[in-house]
Amino acid sequence: MTTALDLAAAEWRKSSYSNGGDANCVEVADNIPGAVPVRDSKNSGGPALVFSRRTWGAFLAEVRGGKAADAT
Repeated sequence: MTTALDLAAAEWRKSSYSNGGDANCVEVADNIPGAVPVRDSKNSGGPALVFSRRTWGAFLAEVRGGKAADAT
């Protein structure tokens, strides 16, 4: 069963790779307990993908070329 997550209090930040533009940017909210929502900055009212902190940490580690840390 999937439960909708209320993202009304999400504090979004743009990727540090955005270079100040909106062409190909994602935004991430770090203040949601137990979850990391990610959305397209061009469609801030649109849907967000929501990852567990562990999954998001593993993704970032792979992108950075390192090993995934045991995120909680």
